[in-house]
Amino acid sequence: MSFINRRRFLGRTLVTGAAGLIASSAIAAAPAPATKAKPAHPAKPKRQIVALDPGHGGKDPGAIGARGTYEKWITIAMAQEVARKLEATGRYDVLLTRHEDVFIPLPDRVRLARAGNAALFVSLHADSIANHNIRGFSVYTLSDEASDDFAAALAKKENAADRIGGVDFSRHPKEVRSILMDLMHRETANNSTMMAETVVSTLHGPFEPLEHTHRQANFAVLRAPDIPSVLVEMGFLSNIDDEKLLNQPKFQAKLSDRLSTAIDGYFRPA
Repeated sequence: MSFINRRRFLGRTLVTGAAGLIASSAIAAAPAPATKAKPAHPAKPKRQIVALDPGHGGKDPGAIGARGTYEKWITIAMAQEVARKLEATGRYDVLLTRHEDVFIPLPDRVRLARAGNAALFVSLHADSIANHNIRGFSVYTLSDEASDDFAAALAKKENAADRIGGVDFSRHPKEVRSILMDLMHRETANNSTMMAETVVSTLHGPFEPLEHTHRQANFAVLRAPDIPSVLVEMGFLSNIDDEKLLNQPKFQAKLSDRLSTAIDGYFRPA
């Protein structure tokens, strides 16, 4: 950027003395030359930052399907596809908690999302269970009390670590800190529920839902106090039909379409 020479005024060299004062006064009184107004360019809308968390990875394969499918393969493939579709809209920047087959501890996934200023956290999984007849997708939000025994058992299995990144309210008095934390948790919980309901309604129809599709449990990966967070179980690898579908590129494309639509619907409700 160039700067105007302080020894010049409207392109003329200042003259010292009385004559200079008269000249400068006359210049100051002269009407400013007409300038064409530049057309206003609307500011580009701010991109929302979405954290996508492909479950498991590296030394942690996650669930292993009836035909040998590793959960970590399915989750990274789906996360990358959803990320591609979100970024193609021009409205989102996507932060992946892992880009390859590596192990990332659960607390670090939360910290990555918070460090990246994510406005939403979506963790992708594909479960397994002893009953091989159970199939279908489900969506989880955080709760200290699990909605049922199944949700509690799933959270216990997924939680490899049990720490949470904190928000610094230390500059506030104790009573104010308590109120702020309560309000923040309440807003985050409400927005998490809104996202979960959006996912359920968007996936329901084309995809088989698990009974009581929206559930609550104490998942460590959902504990960011200031980021709405959901965990999507895309199906059961222990079920032969679900495992087969989750391995099909056509099914993955369809499911990733719906997941990206759900995320877009959360930020741009109809």
